[in-house]
Amino acid sequence: MKRTTLRDLHLRTSAIVKAAEEGEVYVIERRGVPVVELRPVNSLPSTRRLPDREKLFSRFPRIKTDSGRILEEDRS
Repeated sequence: MKRTTLRDLHLRTSAIVKAAEEGEVYVIERRGVPVVELRPVNSLPSTRRLPDREKLFSRFPRIKTDSGRILEEDRS
């Protein structure tokens, strides 16, 4: 883990981001106090799961008419 300042990040953004892409972890400091950690995205744990759409849609009632007719009735 490398430490760098906010000013250094501003001056060498491209080089620091490229190093982070390659797996290096940076701690960005402001006035000597760590404020941000910069790391590659693929090293973050995946905590968010997408809902099962098939299960969600199966709970909706099946409509036997066509959607154009429903819109037509709704607009009149």
